[in-house]
Order: sequence, then structure tokens, then C-alpha cells
Amino acid sequence: MKRLAALAIMLLALHATAWAAEENVTFKSGTGTASGLLVTPAGKGPFPATVVIQEWWGLNDWVKDQARALAKEGYVSLAVDLYHGKVAATQEDAHQLMMGLAPDQAVRDLQGAVAYLQGRADVKKARIGSIGWCMGGRYSLALAVEEPTLAATVAYYGAPPTDASAIAKIKSPVLGNYGADDQGPSPEQVKAFEAAMKKAGKSIDVKIYEGAGHAFANPNNPWHGYREGAAKDAWMRTTAFLAAHLKT
Repeated sequence: MKRLAALAIMLLALHATAWAAEENVTFKSGTGTASGLLVTPAGKGPFPATVVIQEWWGLNDWVKDQARALAKEGYVSLAVDLYHGKVAATQEDAHQLMMGLAPDQAVRDLQGAVAYLQGRADVKKARIGSIGWCMGGRYSLALAVEEPTLAATVAYYGAPPTDASAIAKIKSPVLGNYGADDQGPSPEQVKAFEAAMKKAGKSIDVKIYEGAGHAFANPNNPWHGYREGAAKDAWMRTTAFLAAHLKT
């Protein structure tokens, strides 16, 4: 029994140290400031890094958990607070917050996050990627358009850019995880983006999951749209993609 108890304590300790630390940080965003949750991996750096981008709800516990999960994978992860302290409790609140977010301000905050990570001694400056869900998926792609130093971009069901000049500016490889039953964006919009990226000579890997709609990766999906199989497969694709482009 003593051995079992000791083993249980050891396993709990290993789980507790899967990431070394987390803290709220502030950083420059244009002439202002932005903030977010920074989670650092256990072990000795420097590490690759990820900018983690919220859904329309805000920087809530689920998004913070995604940053922690990425830290467990070996990335310094910065979950950016695009709503500057506000978190939605209802869909109506989320819609209002999203509509009140100026796109140029959001991209400035995200570029500020990239610059902040590049300035850290524990980060590999040339190995920084972005990942976002829903609204955050759209901004992950928007950041790829405006930030040429990104080394990888992941978008979960985020509306893609449609302008050829914007697509031409994307330097990083892109991974997209989308639902076949989603209409925002629709599978047709996703396929058009994939085709435009390939025509422009860009690197893109898109998967559209049958039977999955919007926000299929979030178990808190208020539309009961969580799809465990699709979520697990998308996460496996995500971690493999990030490792291929940020850890090599």
C-alpha cells in the first residue's frame, strides 16, 4: 500500500510539473499595452512558442487550458486577452464583444505578443507559431497575413482571408481544421481558400470533418456540437504540425 501511495504521489507530482509556471503578463501593443496568460514548459529552454488566440467568449478557462496543453507539448504559450479583461457569459455578450473588437487593434495585440515572445531568453525567436479557434482562428490567419516572422499557423473553423493580395502575404505554413456542417465559414469557403493558397504556392493542410459543425473541438459548445472523435484527431494533427514546423 505504501508503494502504491508513493507511486500515486509521484504521478501527481509529474502531472503538476508538466508545465513549469504560469503568470499574467503585459506587453507593448502599438503605442498601448496588451496582456495575456503566459505558460512556460518544464525543463531547460530555449523553447519554441505559440500565440494562443481566444474564441469569441474571451480569455476564459478553456482557452487558458489550451495554453497549458501546449506548454505540456514543449511550447512557451501566450494566450492573449483580446477583450482586455472582459469575458462573455452569454452568446449575446460574446457577440457584442466580438463586434466591438476592432480588427486592427486585435492584430496589433497579437503582433505585440509575437514581439514579446521574441524578446524572451527562453524562446526560440524563429520558432513562433499561432493557433486560434472560431474568432481566434480568423485572427490566427489574419496574423499570418500581417506577421511575416510566424513559423506556423493553425486555424480551427476560422473565417479565412479571401483577398488574393492578403493570401500572397502569408509566409508560414497553414493547418486548418473545419466542420462539414459549419456555415461560418462554409466548406465551400474553406475549399476556395485552400485552392487560392495552393495557387499562390503556399503551404496548406486542410481537413473538413464530416458530421462536425462550428466549435466542434470545445466540449463547452453551447450548441451541443462537440465531436470527440473530430476534436481528438484535430488535436493530433495540430501537435504533429506544430512539432514539424516549430521543433525542427
